[in-house]
Amino acid sequence: MSDLTLILLAAGTSSRFELDVKKQWLRIEHKPLWQFLANKLDNTNLFSKIIITSSPDEIEFMKNYDSYTFVQGGATRQESLKNALREVQSSYVLVSDIARACISESFLHAIITQKGESDCIVPYLKVTDTIVYENSTIDREKIKRVQTPQLSRTSVLKEALNTHTDFTDESSAIVAYGGTREFILGEEEAHKITYLQDLKSLPCLTPPSKDTLSGTGLDVHAFDDKGEMFLGGVKIESDFGFKAHSDGDVAIHALIDALLGAAGMGDIGMMFPDNDNAYKGIDSKELLKRVVKKIHNFGYIIVNVDVTIAAERPKIAPYKLQMRKVLAEILHCQSSRVNIKATTTEKLGFIGREEGVGVIANANLKYFDWTQI
Repeated sequence: MSDLTLILLAAGTSSRFELDVKKQWLRIEHKPLWQFLANKLDNTNLFSKIIITSSPDEIEFMKNYDSYTFVQGGATRQESLKNALREVQSSYVLVSDIARACISESFLHAIITQKGESDCIVPYLKVTDTIVYENSTIDREKIKRVQTPQLSRTSVLKEALNTHTDFTDESSAIVAYGGTREFILGEEEAHKITYLQDLKSLPCLTPPSKDTLSGTGLDVHAFDDKGEMFLGGVKIESDFGFKAHSDGDVAIHALIDALLGAAGMGDIGMMFPDNDNAYKGIDSKELLKRVVKKIHNFGYIIVNVDVTIAAERPKIAPYKLQMRKVLAEILHCQSSRVNIKATTTEKLGFIGREEGVGVIANANLKYFDWTQI
C-alpha cells in the first residue's frame, strides 16, 4: 500500500475566471474538471487515498459523482488545505490545485521519486523573459515559477501551517517553519487555469458532451383565502392565494424541480427546506434566481423550459405572455424558449373541484461549451 495521500484543492470561487461557471465545473465530455483530474491521477495507482476540498454548497453535489473523500474547504487555499490534512494518515502528502489539469504521470513520478530528499519537493519552471521589478532588472537565472503538485512530509506540513501567516504554496510555509525544500524541473503542460485564455494552453482537455439533459418537475398547492396569488412570477388578480411556506408560486416551484432534475441536483425541498424560516413568505422568483445561478456555476446552460398549469380557476390565458417574459429574464434565455400552457381537468379531482392548482414543468440543459469562448 502506498504511503502517499493526494489532496486536490477545488474549493475556490474562480473569481478571476470572468465567467458564471466555476472552472472546477467545466465539463470534459461529461465529467467536471475536478473529477476528470481525480480519475486521471487515481488511475496511476500511486495514492492510498484521494481527498478533494469543496466549497460548502458544492460538497453534497460532488458526492453524487464519485466516492473520494470530500472535505469542506475554507475561505482561503491554506484553510482548505488544513481541513484536508486532518484526514491524512500517510507519512507523505502530494498537494495540487484542481486547475492544474494536465499533469502527466511521468511528471508525478519525477516528483515522487525524490521523496525523502527534503521536507518538500517543489517543481518549477525557468524564466526566459527579462524580469523588471520596480524599475530594476532582476537576474532571471535566480527566478523560479513554482508549480504544483508539491510533495511534503505530512507531519512537517501540518506544523508549518499552524500559523496565522497565509502562504500561497506548501513550500513557502515549510521554509518559513524552518524545513527544507528541493526544487526539480517542472513541465510546461502542467499549466494552471487562472484566466479564460489559459484553457487554450491545455491540449489534454477534450470538449464537453453535446448531449441534452432533461428534467421534470411536479407541484401542487391548495387555495386559501389569505394573501396574494402569484403564478409564473406574475401577480394574478384573485380573491385568494395558496397555502405555502413561501409565496406559493406553484409554477416556479415545479420549474425549479425540473431544472434541478436536469442537472442532477436533487429537488426544491433539499435546497430550500419548508421548515426553514429563512424562506417563510419568500418571493419564489428569488428562489429561481438562486437556482439559475447555481446551475450556471456548475457548468450548465438552459436550453428551454415548458410549463403546463392545470387549473379551473384562475384563468391563465391573460397572463401567459407576461409569465414568459418574467421567467425568460430570470433564466437568461429568449422568451421564445419559455413555453407556458394552461389546461383544466374537466372538473375532475381537487383541481376540478377548484381547491387548488397543479403544475408540470420540463427543462432541458446543455453543458457550457468552453471551447467557444
